[in-house]
Amino acid sequence: MRILIDINHPAHVHLLRNAYHVLKAKGHEIIVTVKDIPSAHALMDSERIPYINIGSKDDSLAKKGFDQLMYDWRIWKLVRKHKIELGIGSSINIAHVSRLSKMKSIILDDDDDNAEPLFVKFAHPFADMILTPDSIKRKAKQTINYPGTHELAYLHPKRFTPDASILKEIGVKNGEKFFIVRFNAFKAHHDVGVKGLSIEGKRRLIKTLSQYGKVFITTERNIDDEFLPYQLKVSQEKVHSLMYYATMFIGDSQTMTSEAAILGTPAVKCNSFAGRLAVPNELEERYGLCYAFLPEDEEKFHEKIEELLTMPDLKIEWAKRREQFLADKIDVTAFLTWFIENYPESASATRYADAEFWKRFK
Repeated sequence: MRILIDINHPAHVHLLRNAYHVLKAKGHEIIVTVKDIPSAHALMDSERIPYINIGSKDDSLAKKGFDQLMYDWRIWKLVRKHKIELGIGSSINIAHVSRLSKMKSIILDDDDDNAEPLFVKFAHPFADMILTPDSIKRKAKQTINYPGTHELAYLHPKRFTPDASILKEIGVKNGEKFFIVRFNAFKAHHDVGVKGLSIEGKRRLIKTLSQYGKVFITTERNIDDEFLPYQLKVSQEKVHSLMYYATMFIGDSQTMTSEAAILGTPAVKCNSFAGRLAVPNELEERYGLCYAFLPEDEEKFHEKIEELLTMPDLKIEWAKRREQFLADKIDVTAFLTWFIENYPESASATRYADAEFWKRFK
């Protein structure tokens, strides 16, 4: 099969890299496109995934609209040239081009409709299939829900083994407490009006954590000068191992909060999306793996962190919670590769799948 994978964000590299390698090994022809995102390029280079750069991203909403037309045009030309049969990604481009060509589209979407109105409006109606975690109740009729999350495509124990050498690399001894802190940029189209931790809250957080162990900060853009001594300097492909061994993850990032929780590391976030998204809500309310607070509840955010810091055997307790989560979910890469290879028959087979059906992907 001739397949095109479109990457719109560094997280999508993680989401699809294992499926890429599995499908490639089976003899499928795959072209990968990506916007001019240095961090995504670095991840694909580390994974030895060749790619085609289709242009730069812009923070301006007005410019994003023009850029979108250019992305569609460039991908359409590739689809025509290479006679692509199936397009995959968390991408408006894939959906649009599938309506302008013979290519079919599978969209992977793990956000709630009300959190991404522009994507729902401009991508969903054009997609042939939308694969969505079963914690999300989506309106689009072409949706198929599966018992998993995007993060399980690369953090499921069958796909991820933590590398303990990262501890020596950052100067942490085995068993020593340390914390990963993430401050987001909130530049995506669905981030308009979204806030995270206040500068005062960041200072208080660092001061509190420093009393218990080492603190490492990661951020999307330039870090505030006062936090430079805590800046994390480690290659991207090692961040998940770092989060696995961390005592706790704290910040205002959506994806990294879920990643830490799924790895069995207590995770606490503070941003305007708190309580609004089904996937992190499930991790919090059903499995107790993470906690979310709105910016106006920053005091409660700090109180929860201090409560967790005093809990005995914190990581042991989270390992138990993680095991329950994993028992209920699937190896998402195994499902994706099966669904892609057997499409469109796989869509019919999955639409009314029962618990017995999903056992094949455990």
